[in-house]
Amino acid sequence: MKTRFYPLIAAIALAACSKQPDTATTQPASAPAPAAQEQVAPAQAQTPEEAAKAEMTKKAVALTQEQIMQSRDPNALSKLGQIYMDAGEPEHFIWTLQRLTQLFPNSGDLRLQLAMAYAGGEQKTETYDTLLHLITQGYYYDIAKDPRFEGAHGTKVWDYIVKTFDDNNKPFGEGKVAFELPKTDSLFESIAWDPKRKQFLVGSVRDGGIYVADGKGGVKEFIKAEAANGLMAVFGLAVDAAHDRLYAISNGVPHFNHFDAATAGSAGVYEFVLSNGKFVRKAMLPVDDGRHILSSITIDGNGKVYVADGVVQQIYRLDDGALKLVTGNPSLSGIRGLAVSGDGRTLYFADVALGLFGIDLAQGKPFNIAYDPSHLALGGIDGLYWYDGTLIAIQNEMSPKRIMRLRLGNDGHSIVQAQPLDAAQEAFKMPTVGAVSGTDLYFIANSQKALYSDLGVLTDAGKLEPVHVFRTNLLYAWNQKAPAMPAPHKYTPEELEQMRKAPPKGFNLQRDVQKPATPAPTGNP
Repeated sequence: MKTRFYPLIAAIALAACSKQPDTATTQPASAPAPAAQEQVAPAQAQTPEEAAKAEMTKKAVALTQEQIMQSRDPNALSKLGQIYMDAGEPEHFIWTLQRLTQLFPNSGDLRLQLAMAYAGGEQKTETYDTLLHLITQGYYYDIAKDPRFEGAHGTKVWDYIVKTFDDNNKPFGEGKVAFELPKTDSLFESIAWDPKRKQFLVGSVRDGGIYVADGKGGVKEFIKAEAANGLMAVFGLAVDAAHDRLYAISNGVPHFNHFDAATAGSAGVYEFVLSNGKFVRKAMLPVDDGRHILSSITIDGNGKVYVADGVVQQIYRLDDGALKLVTGNPSLSGIRGLAVSGDGRTLYFADVALGLFGIDLAQGKPFNIAYDPSHLALGGIDGLYWYDGTLIAIQNEMSPKRIMRLRLGNDGHSIVQAQPLDAAQEAFKMPTVGAVSGTDLYFIANSQKALYSDLGVLTDAGKLEPVHVFRTNLLYAWNQKAPAMPAPHKYTPEELEQMRKAPPKGFNLQRDVQKPATPAPTGNP
Protein backbone atom coordinates (compact mmCIF):
# COMPACT_ATOMS: atom_id res chain seq x y z
CA MET A 1 0.00 0.00 0.00
CA LYS A 2 1.20 3.50 -0.74
CA THR A 3 1.36 6.38 1.65
CA ARG A 4 -1.65 8.65 1.67
CA PHE A 5 0.29 11.86 1.13
CA TYR A 6 3.70 11.16 -0.25
CA PRO A 7 2.88 11.01 -4.01
CA LEU A 8 1.39 14.50 -3.77
CA ILE A 9 4.38 15.90 -1.89
CA ALA A 10 6.75 14.33 -4.40
CA ALA A 11 4.80 15.79 -7.28
CA ILE A 12 4.75 19.21 -5.63
CA ALA A 13 8.50 19.15 -5.03
CA LEU A 14 9.35 17.89 -8.48
CA ALA A 15 7.14 20.47 -10.13
CA ALA A 16 8.52 23.29 -8.02
CA CYS A 17 12.12 22.29 -8.63
CA SER A 18 11.63 21.90 -12.37
CA LYS A 19 10.06 25.32 -12.91
CA GLN A 20 12.11 27.46 -15.25
CA PRO A 21 12.86 31.05 -14.27
CA ASP A 22 10.81 33.73 -15.94
CA THR A 23 12.88 34.91 -18.91
CA ALA A 24 10.47 37.56 -20.11
CA THR A 25 12.12 40.96 -20.33
CA THR A 26 10.53 44.10 -19.03
CA GLN A 27 9.24 46.30 -21.85
CA PRO A 28 9.48 50.08 -21.61
CA ALA A 29 6.19 51.65 -20.65
CA SER A 30 4.35 53.33 -23.49
CA ALA A 31 3.23 56.94 -23.20
CA PRO A 32 -0.07 57.31 -21.39
CA ALA A 33 -3.09 57.95 -23.59
CA PRO A 34 -4.89 61.23 -23.31
CA ALA A 35 -7.32 61.29 -20.42
CA ALA A 36 -10.28 61.58 -22.73
CA GLN A 37 -9.25 58.38 -24.50
CA GLU A 38 -8.43 56.30 -21.43
CA GLN A 39 -10.47 53.18 -21.14
CA VAL A 40 -10.39 51.34 -17.85
CA ALA A 41 -11.26 47.65 -18.04
CA PRO A 42 -13.95 46.70 -15.58
CA ALA A 43 -12.63 44.80 -12.59
CA GLN A 44 -13.38 41.08 -12.69
CA ALA A 45 -15.29 39.95 -9.65
CA GLN A 46 -13.85 36.93 -7.86
CA THR A 47 -15.91 33.81 -7.70
CA PRO A 48 -16.53 32.41 -4.21
CA GLU A 49 -14.01 29.65 -4.95
CA GLU A 50 -11.35 32.15 -6.03
CA ALA A 51 -11.97 34.32 -3.01
CA ALA A 52 -11.70 31.32 -0.69
CA LYS A 53 -8.44 30.24 -2.34
CA ALA A 54 -7.00 33.73 -2.06
CA GLU A 55 -7.89 33.89 1.62
CA MET A 56 -6.34 30.46 2.24
CA THR A 57 -3.15 31.50 0.44
CA LYS A 58 -2.98 34.67 2.52
CA LYS A 59 -3.26 32.68 5.74
CA ALA A 60 -0.72 30.09 4.57
CA VAL A 61 1.87 32.72 3.61
CA ALA A 62 1.40 34.38 7.01
CA LEU A 63 2.63 31.23 8.76
CA THR A 64 6.10 31.47 10.26
CA GLN A 65 8.82 28.86 9.97
CA GLU A 66 8.33 28.01 13.64
CA GLN A 67 4.62 27.38 13.12
CA ILE A 68 5.23 25.11 10.13
CA MET A 69 7.92 23.17 11.99
CA GLN A 70 5.46 22.47 14.81
CA SER A 71 2.99 20.66 12.52
CA ARG A 72 2.61 16.90 12.87
CA ASP A 73 -0.05 16.52 10.19
CA PRO A 74 1.43 15.29 6.86
CA ASN A 75 -1.85 15.88 5.02
CA ALA A 76 -1.94 19.52 6.14
CA LEU A 77 1.71 19.94 5.18
CA SER A 78 0.95 18.46 1.79
CA LYS A 79 -1.78 21.03 1.21
CA LEU A 80 0.53 23.81 2.37
CA GLY A 81 3.19 22.66 -0.06
CA GLN A 82 0.72 22.87 -2.93
CA ILE A 83 -0.32 26.38 -1.89
CA TYR A 84 3.27 27.58 -1.64
CA MET A 85 4.16 26.11 -5.00
CA ASP A 86 1.16 27.78 -6.67
CA ALA A 87 1.87 31.08 -4.93
CA GLY A 88 5.58 31.10 -5.80
CA GLU A 89 6.75 31.01 -2.17
CA PRO A 90 9.99 28.96 -2.30
CA GLU A 91 11.07 29.78 1.25
CA HIS A 92 7.80 28.56 2.76
CA PHE A 93 7.92 25.55 0.45
CA ILE A 94 11.38 24.61 1.73
CA TRP A 95 10.21 24.94 5.34
CA THR A 96 7.40 22.52 4.53
CA LEU A 97 9.78 19.97 3.05
CA GLN A 98 12.14 20.40 6.00
CA ARG A 99 9.35 19.50 8.38
CA LEU A 100 8.29 16.50 6.30
CA THR A 101 11.82 15.09 6.27
CA GLN A 102 11.82 15.39 10.06
CA LEU A 103 8.54 13.51 10.31
CA PHE A 104 9.64 10.90 7.78
CA PRO A 105 13.41 10.36 8.18
CA ASN A 106 13.11 7.05 6.30
CA SER A 107 12.03 8.70 3.05
CA GLY A 108 15.03 9.28 0.84
CA ASP A 109 12.85 10.63 -1.95
CA LEU A 110 11.51 13.40 0.27
CA ARG A 111 15.02 14.39 1.28
CA LEU A 112 16.04 14.38 -2.38
CA GLN A 113 13.18 16.79 -3.15
CA LEU A 114 14.46 19.04 -0.38
CA ALA A 115 17.94 19.00 -1.93
CA MET A 116 16.39 19.95 -5.28
CA ALA A 117 14.56 22.84 -3.68
CA TYR A 118 17.80 24.08 -2.10
CA ALA A 119 19.62 23.78 -5.43
CA GLY A 120 16.85 25.69 -7.18
CA GLY A 121 17.49 28.56 -4.77
CA GLU A 122 21.27 28.24 -5.24
CA GLN A 123 21.72 27.31 -1.58
CA LYS A 124 24.81 25.19 -2.18
CA THR A 125 25.73 24.50 1.43
CA GLU A 126 22.27 23.19 2.24
CA THR A 127 22.16 21.19 -1.02
CA TYR A 128 25.48 19.50 -0.29
CA ASP A 129 24.65 18.76 3.33
CA THR A 130 21.34 17.14 2.36
CA LEU A 131 22.92 15.00 -0.36
CA LEU A 132 25.76 13.92 1.93
CA HIS A 133 23.14 12.81 4.46
CA LEU A 134 21.57 10.58 1.79
CA ILE A 135 24.97 9.12 0.91
CA THR A 136 25.66 8.27 4.55
CA GLN A 137 22.33 6.41 4.73
CA GLY A 138 23.38 4.32 1.72
CA TYR A 139 21.20 5.89 -0.96
CA TYR A 140 21.94 6.20 -4.66
CA TYR A 141 20.43 8.81 -6.95
CA ASP A 142 21.45 9.64 -10.51
CA ILE A 143 21.91 13.38 -10.15
CA ALA A 144 24.95 14.08 -12.36
CA LYS A 145 22.98 15.43 -15.31
CA ASP A 146 19.76 16.38 -13.55
CA PRO A 147 19.04 20.00 -14.53
CA ARG A 148 17.40 20.65 -11.18
CA PHE A 149 20.85 20.48 -9.58
CA GLU A 150 22.59 22.89 -11.96
CA GLY A 151 22.89 25.43 -9.16
CA ALA A 152 25.10 22.99 -7.23
CA HIS A 153 27.56 22.20 -10.02
CA GLY A 154 31.14 23.36 -10.40
CA THR A 155 32.78 22.45 -7.09
CA LYS A 156 34.92 19.64 -5.70
CA VAL A 157 32.12 18.87 -3.27
CA TRP A 158 29.72 18.28 -6.15
CA ASP A 159 32.19 15.96 -7.91
CA TYR A 160 32.70 14.04 -4.67
CA ILE A 161 28.95 13.65 -4.13
CA VAL A 162 28.31 12.40 -7.67
CA LYS A 163 31.18 9.90 -7.45
CA THR A 164 30.12 8.57 -4.06
CA PHE A 165 26.50 8.20 -5.15
CA ASP A 166 27.76 6.10 -8.07
CA ASP A 167 29.80 3.96 -5.67
CA ASN A 168 26.68 3.33 -3.60
CA ASN A 169 25.04 1.82 -6.69
CA LYS A 170 27.72 -0.78 -7.40
CA PRO A 171 26.53 -4.41 -7.00
CA PHE A 172 27.28 -5.70 -3.51
CA GLY A 173 27.06 -9.14 -1.93
CA GLU A 174 27.56 -12.79 -2.81
CA GLY A 175 23.96 -13.86 -3.45
CA LYS A 176 22.72 -15.20 -6.77
CA VAL A 177 19.62 -16.46 -8.57
CA ALA A 178 18.90 -19.97 -7.22
CA PHE A 179 16.13 -21.00 -9.62
CA GLU A 180 13.32 -19.63 -11.77
CA LEU A 181 9.55 -19.84 -12.02
CA PRO A 182 7.99 -20.06 -15.49
CA LYS A 183 7.28 -17.07 -17.70
CA THR A 184 3.48 -17.15 -17.48
CA ASP A 185 0.57 -14.89 -16.65
CA SER A 186 0.48 -16.27 -13.11
CA LEU A 187 1.79 -13.32 -11.08
CA PHE A 188 3.60 -15.36 -8.44
CA GLU A 189 3.84 -12.99 -5.48
CA SER A 190 4.45 -15.32 -2.53
CA ILE A 191 6.82 -18.11 -1.61
CA ALA A 192 7.22 -20.51 1.35
CA TRP A 193 9.56 -23.36 2.30
CA ASP A 194 8.35 -26.81 3.38
CA PRO A 195 11.27 -28.23 5.42
CA LYS A 196 9.80 -31.74 5.67
CA ARG A 197 9.45 -32.32 1.94
CA LYS A 198 12.35 -29.99 1.08
CA GLN A 199 10.33 -28.02 -1.44
CA PHE A 200 9.18 -24.49 -2.17
CA LEU A 201 5.53 -23.48 -2.51
CA VAL A 202 4.46 -20.43 -4.51
CA GLY A 203 1.11 -18.65 -4.70
CA SER A 204 -0.54 -17.10 -7.75
CA VAL A 205 -2.41 -13.82 -7.69
CA ARG A 206 -3.97 -14.52 -11.11
CA ASP A 207 -5.55 -17.94 -10.64
CA GLY A 208 -5.44 -18.23 -6.83
CA GLY A 209 -3.59 -21.54 -7.00
CA ILE A 210 -0.72 -22.76 -4.82
CA TYR A 211 2.07 -24.62 -6.62
CA VAL A 212 5.15 -26.69 -5.86
CA ALA A 213 8.27 -25.29 -7.55
CA ASP A 214 10.63 -27.95 -8.88
CA GLY A 215 13.68 -25.66 -8.82
CA LYS A 216 14.25 -26.21 -12.54
CA GLY A 217 11.90 -23.59 -13.95
CA GLY A 218 8.68 -25.57 -13.60
CA VAL A 219 5.75 -25.66 -11.17
CA LYS A 220 3.13 -28.29 -10.33
CA GLU A 221 -0.34 -27.46 -9.06
CA PHE A 222 -0.76 -28.36 -5.39
CA ILE A 223 -3.95 -26.55 -4.36
CA LYS A 224 -6.51 -25.23 -6.84
CA ALA A 225 -8.78 -22.26 -6.24
CA GLU A 226 -12.30 -23.64 -6.39
CA ALA A 227 -15.74 -23.20 -4.89
CA ALA A 228 -15.00 -25.63 -2.08
CA ASN A 229 -12.19 -23.52 -0.62
CA GLY A 230 -13.06 -20.10 -2.05
CA LEU A 231 -9.43 -19.12 -2.68
CA MET A 232 -8.90 -15.82 -4.46
CA ALA A 233 -5.64 -13.99 -5.28
CA VAL A 234 -2.88 -15.43 -3.07
CA PHE A 235 -0.75 -12.69 -1.53
CA GLY A 236 1.24 -14.62 1.08
CA LEU A 237 2.07 -18.10 2.42
CA ALA A 238 3.22 -19.41 5.80
CA VAL A 239 4.25 -22.96 6.72
CA ASP A 240 3.83 -24.69 10.08
CA ALA A 241 5.61 -27.96 9.42
CA ALA A 242 5.40 -29.13 13.05
CA HIS A 243 1.59 -29.15 12.90
CA ASP A 244 1.34 -30.07 9.20
CA ARG A 245 -0.33 -26.81 8.25
CA LEU A 246 -0.10 -24.35 5.37
CA TYR A 247 -1.69 -20.90 5.61
CA ALA A 248 -2.44 -18.51 2.76
CA ILE A 249 -3.71 -14.93 2.79
CA SER A 250 -6.06 -14.33 -0.12
CA ASN A 251 -7.81 -11.21 -1.40
CA GLY A 252 -10.56 -10.27 -3.82
CA VAL A 253 -8.72 -7.90 -6.14
CA PRO A 254 -9.16 -7.14 -9.87
CA HIS A 255 -5.93 -9.00 -10.69
CA PHE A 256 -7.68 -12.28 -9.83
CA ASN A 257 -9.00 -13.92 -12.99
CA HIS A 258 -12.37 -14.70 -11.41
CA PHE A 259 -12.83 -11.35 -9.70
CA ASP A 260 -16.44 -10.14 -9.47
CA ALA A 261 -18.66 -7.95 -7.32
CA ALA A 262 -19.15 -10.75 -4.80
CA THR A 263 -15.42 -11.04 -4.09
CA ALA A 264 -14.54 -7.32 -4.17
CA GLY A 265 -12.99 -6.26 -0.88
CA SER A 266 -12.96 -9.78 0.54
CA ALA A 267 -9.89 -10.94 2.46
CA GLY A 268 -9.13 -13.94 4.62
CA VAL A 269 -6.71 -16.55 5.93
CA TYR A 270 -7.04 -20.05 4.44
CA GLU A 271 -5.81 -23.15 6.27
CA PHE A 272 -4.71 -26.34 4.50
CA VAL A 273 -3.01 -29.61 5.42
CA LEU A 274 0.59 -29.11 4.39
CA SER A 275 1.26 -32.73 3.47
CA ASN A 276 -1.64 -33.21 1.06
CA GLY A 277 -3.22 -29.80 0.39
CA LYS A 278 -6.61 -30.69 1.91
CA PHE A 279 -8.70 -27.61 2.75
CA VAL A 280 -9.39 -27.25 6.50
CA ARG A 281 -11.10 -23.88 7.06
CA LYS A 282 -10.87 -20.15 6.48
CA ALA A 283 -11.25 -16.98 8.53
CA MET A 284 -12.63 -13.97 6.68
CA LEU A 285 -12.70 -10.30 7.59
CA PRO A 286 -16.18 -8.70 7.44
CA VAL A 287 -16.75 -6.92 4.13
CA ASP A 288 -19.58 -4.78 5.52
CA ASP A 289 -17.11 -2.65 7.52
CA GLY A 290 -15.12 -1.72 4.42
CA ARG A 291 -12.76 -3.33 1.97
CA HIS A 292 -9.66 -5.19 3.09
CA ILE A 293 -6.38 -6.41 1.65
CA LEU A 294 -4.25 -8.73 3.74
CA SER A 295 -0.72 -7.72 2.81
CA SER A 296 1.53 -9.81 5.07
CA ILE A 297 1.58 -13.06 7.04
CA THR A 298 3.99 -14.65 9.52
CA ILE A 299 3.96 -17.56 11.96
CA ASP A 300 5.81 -18.19 15.21
CA GLY A 301 7.50 -21.37 16.45
CA ASN A 302 4.31 -22.54 18.17
CA GLY A 303 2.11 -22.15 15.11
CA LYS A 304 0.47 -18.81 15.96
CA VAL A 305 -0.41 -16.95 12.77
CA TYR A 306 -0.35 -13.16 12.41
CA VAL A 307 -1.57 -11.17 9.41
CA ALA A 308 -1.66 -7.49 8.49
CA ASP A 309 -4.38 -5.56 6.70
CA GLY A 310 -2.71 -3.02 4.43
CA VAL A 311 -5.88 -0.98 3.83
CA VAL A 312 -7.03 -0.22 7.38
CA GLN A 313 -3.53 -0.69 8.91
CA GLN A 314 -4.45 -3.37 11.41
CA ILE A 315 -2.74 -6.56 12.61
CA TYR A 316 -4.67 -9.71 13.55
CA ARG A 317 -3.90 -13.04 15.19
CA LEU A 318 -5.62 -16.23 14.05
CA ASP A 319 -7.30 -17.73 17.13
CA ASP A 320 -9.48 -20.86 16.87
CA GLY A 321 -10.36 -20.12 13.27
CA ALA A 322 -11.17 -16.44 13.83
CA LEU A 323 -9.16 -13.26 13.28
CA LYS A 324 -8.65 -11.32 16.53
CA LEU A 325 -7.36 -7.74 16.43
CA VAL A 326 -3.89 -7.28 17.94
CA THR A 327 -3.31 -3.61 17.15
CA GLY A 328 -4.06 -0.95 14.59
CA ASN A 329 -3.27 2.65 13.78
CA PRO A 330 -4.87 4.61 10.91
CA SER A 331 -1.86 6.95 10.91
CA LEU A 332 0.31 4.22 9.44
CA SER A 333 0.92 4.41 5.71
CA GLY A 334 1.07 0.72 4.83
CA ILE A 335 2.05 -2.44 6.73
CA ARG A 336 4.04 -4.69 4.42
CA GLY A 337 6.21 -6.96 6.55
CA LEU A 338 5.71 -9.05 9.70
CA ALA A 339 8.15 -11.14 11.74
CA VAL A 340 7.94 -12.83 15.16
CA SER A 341 10.95 -13.10 17.49
CA GLY A 342 12.37 -16.53 18.22
CA ASP A 343 10.82 -16.63 21.69
CA GLY A 344 7.41 -15.62 20.34
CA ARG A 345 7.15 -12.61 22.65
CA THR A 346 7.61 -9.82 20.12
CA LEU A 347 5.97 -9.10 16.79
CA TYR A 348 7.86 -6.77 14.47
CA PHE A 349 6.25 -4.98 11.57
CA ALA A 350 7.40 -2.65 8.81
CA ASP A 351 5.58 0.44 7.60
CA VAL A 352 6.59 1.44 4.09
CA ALA A 353 7.09 5.12 4.98
CA LEU A 354 7.58 5.15 8.75
CA GLY A 355 10.02 2.25 9.20
CA LEU A 356 10.12 -0.51 11.82
CA PHE A 357 8.04 -1.03 14.95
CA GLY A 358 7.51 -3.76 17.51
CA ILE A 359 4.67 -5.09 19.66
CA ASP A 360 5.10 -6.66 23.08
CA LEU A 361 2.59 -9.49 22.59
CA ALA A 362 2.24 -10.27 26.30
CA GLN A 363 1.21 -6.71 27.12
CA GLY A 364 -0.24 -5.81 23.72
CA LYS A 365 1.86 -2.63 23.62
CA PRO A 366 3.53 -1.33 20.46
CA PHE A 367 6.93 0.35 20.73
CA ASN A 368 9.37 2.24 18.52
CA ILE A 369 12.62 0.65 17.36
CA ALA A 370 15.59 2.77 18.43
CA TYR A 371 18.24 3.36 15.76
CA ASP A 372 20.38 6.13 14.29
CA PRO A 373 18.50 7.62 11.30
CA SER A 374 21.57 9.57 10.24
CA HIS A 375 23.23 6.29 9.24
CA LEU A 376 20.32 3.98 8.52
CA ALA A 377 17.15 4.27 6.44
CA LEU A 378 14.33 1.84 7.23
CA GLY A 379 11.71 2.90 4.70
CA GLY A 380 10.49 0.88 1.73
CA ILE A 381 10.56 -2.53 3.44
CA ASP A 382 8.39 -5.15 1.75
CA GLY A 383 9.51 -8.45 3.30
CA LEU A 384 10.60 -8.88 6.94
CA TYR A 385 12.00 -12.06 8.57
CA TRP A 386 13.47 -13.18 11.90
CA TYR A 387 16.81 -14.94 12.01
CA ASP A 388 18.81 -15.63 15.19
CA GLY A 389 18.46 -12.28 16.94
CA THR A 390 18.31 -10.28 13.72
CA LEU A 391 15.67 -8.93 11.39
CA ILE A 392 16.14 -9.47 7.66
CA ALA A 393 14.56 -6.72 5.58
CA ILE A 394 13.90 -6.63 1.84
CA GLN A 395 13.90 -2.94 0.88
CA ASN A 396 12.41 -2.65 -2.58
CA GLU A 397 11.59 1.06 -2.34
CA MET A 398 15.15 1.91 -1.38
CA SER A 399 17.55 3.18 -4.02
CA PRO A 400 19.46 0.93 -4.50
CA LYS A 401 17.23 -2.02 -3.69
CA ARG A 402 18.84 -4.09 -0.99
CA ILE A 403 18.65 -6.90 1.58
CA MET A 404 19.63 -5.80 5.10
CA ARG A 405 20.45 -7.73 8.24
CA LEU A 406 19.56 -5.70 11.33
CA ARG A 407 21.08 -6.96 14.57
CA LEU A 408 18.88 -6.21 17.57
CA GLY A 409 19.93 -5.24 21.08
CA ASN A 410 19.37 -7.57 24.01
CA ASP A 411 15.97 -6.04 24.75
CA GLY A 412 14.85 -6.37 21.13
CA HIS A 413 13.93 -2.68 21.07
CA SER A 414 16.95 -1.29 19.24
CA ILE A 415 19.16 -1.89 16.21
CA VAL A 416 22.82 -2.09 17.17
CA GLN A 417 24.27 -3.04 13.79
CA ALA A 418 23.11 -2.87 10.18
CA GLN A 419 24.75 -5.06 7.54
CA PRO A 420 23.91 -5.14 3.82
CA LEU A 421 23.76 -8.70 2.51
CA ASP A 422 23.01 -7.99 -1.14
CA ALA A 423 22.30 -4.71 -2.91
CA ALA A 424 22.05 -3.24 -6.39
CA GLN A 425 22.21 -6.72 -7.91
CA GLU A 426 21.33 -7.00 -11.57
CA ALA A 427 18.50 -9.42 -10.74
CA PHE A 428 16.87 -6.89 -8.37
CA LYS A 429 14.24 -5.44 -10.68
CA MET A 430 11.63 -5.57 -7.92
CA PRO A 431 12.43 -7.85 -4.95
CA THR A 432 9.37 -8.53 -2.84
CA VAL A 433 8.85 -11.35 -0.34
CA GLY A 434 10.71 -14.53 0.56
CA ALA A 435 11.18 -17.47 2.90
CA VAL A 436 13.98 -18.54 5.22
CA SER A 437 15.45 -21.99 4.54
CA GLY A 438 18.29 -22.94 6.86
CA THR A 439 20.84 -20.15 6.66
CA ASP A 440 19.50 -18.70 3.41
CA LEU A 441 16.74 -16.33 2.40
CA TYR A 442 15.02 -17.16 -0.89
CA PHE A 443 12.92 -14.39 -2.37
CA ILE A 444 11.26 -13.21 -5.55
CA ALA A 445 13.71 -10.78 -7.14
CA ASN A 446 11.73 -9.52 -10.14
CA SER A 447 8.06 -9.25 -9.31
CA GLN A 448 5.93 -8.89 -12.44
CA LYS A 449 3.21 -6.79 -10.79
CA ALA A 450 4.28 -3.58 -12.54
CA LEU A 451 3.08 -5.15 -15.81
CA TYR A 452 -0.52 -5.06 -14.55
CA SER A 453 -2.80 -2.05 -14.35
CA ASP A 454 -4.81 -1.13 -11.27
CA LEU A 455 -7.73 -2.91 -12.93
CA GLY A 456 -5.70 -6.10 -13.16
CA VAL A 457 -5.09 -5.96 -16.89
CA LEU A 458 -1.80 -7.35 -18.21
CA THR A 459 -0.55 -4.36 -20.20
CA ASP A 460 2.22 -6.04 -22.21
CA ALA A 461 2.48 -9.83 -22.25
CA GLY A 462 5.67 -9.55 -24.28
CA LYS A 463 7.48 -8.14 -21.25
CA LEU A 464 6.76 -11.12 -19.02
CA GLU A 465 9.92 -12.84 -17.76
CA PRO A 466 10.70 -15.98 -15.80
CA VAL A 467 10.46 -15.12 -12.11
CA HIS A 468 13.93 -15.17 -10.54
CA VAL A 469 14.13 -16.64 -7.03
CA PHE A 470 17.26 -15.16 -5.45
CA ARG A 471 19.26 -16.73 -2.62
CA THR A 472 21.02 -14.59 0.00
CA ASN A 473 23.28 -16.10 2.66
CA LEU A 474 22.10 -14.86 6.05
CA LEU A 475 25.48 -15.63 7.65
CA TYR A 476 27.42 -13.33 5.36
CA ALA A 477 30.01 -11.42 7.45
CA TRP A 478 28.28 -12.77 10.57
CA ASN A 479 31.28 -12.56 12.88
CA GLN A 480 33.04 -9.73 11.14
CA LYS A 481 32.82 -6.02 11.25
CA ALA A 482 30.72 -5.02 8.29
CA PRO A 483 33.05 -4.63 5.27
CA ALA A 484 32.60 -1.05 4.34
CA MET A 485 34.29 2.21 3.58
CA PRO A 486 33.94 4.70 6.44
CA ALA A 487 30.88 6.90 6.10
CA PRO A 488 31.61 10.15 4.23
CA HIS A 489 32.70 13.01 6.43
CA LYS A 490 29.86 15.33 7.40
CA TYR A 491 31.19 18.68 6.31
CA THR A 492 30.36 21.81 8.24
CA PRO A 493 28.97 24.84 6.39
CA GLU A 494 32.34 26.53 6.85
CA GLU A 495 34.19 23.59 5.28
CA LEU A 496 31.77 23.47 2.39
CA GLU A 497 32.16 27.19 1.79
CA GLN A 498 35.92 26.76 1.67
CA MET A 499 35.65 23.82 -0.72
CA ARG A 500 33.75 25.97 -3.18
CA LYS A 501 36.88 27.99 -3.74
CA ALA A 502 39.62 25.39 -3.33
CA PRO A 503 40.01 21.90 -1.89
CA PRO A 504 40.71 22.12 1.84
CA LYS A 505 44.02 20.94 3.24
CA GLY A 506 44.20 17.18 3.39
CA PHE A 507 41.40 16.58 0.86
CA ASN A 508 42.44 14.49 -2.13
CA LEU A 509 39.65 13.63 -4.54
CA GLN A 510 41.33 10.52 -5.99
CA ARG A 511 42.37 9.19 -2.59
CA ASP A 512 39.10 9.89 -0.79
CA VAL A 513 36.75 8.31 -3.31
CA GLN A 514 38.80 5.51 -4.80
CA LYS A 515 37.30 2.84 -2.49
CA PRO A 516 33.70 1.88 -3.36
CA ALA A 517 31.22 2.70 -0.63
CA THR A 518 28.97 -0.14 0.40
CA PRO A 519 25.33 0.40 -0.55
CA ALA A 520 24.20 0.57 3.05
CA PRO A 521 25.32 1.88 6.42
CA THR A 522 27.24 -0.41 8.68
CA GLY A 523 28.65 -0.56 12.19
CA ASN A 524 27.00 0.33 15.44
CA PRO A 525 24.69 3.34 15.02
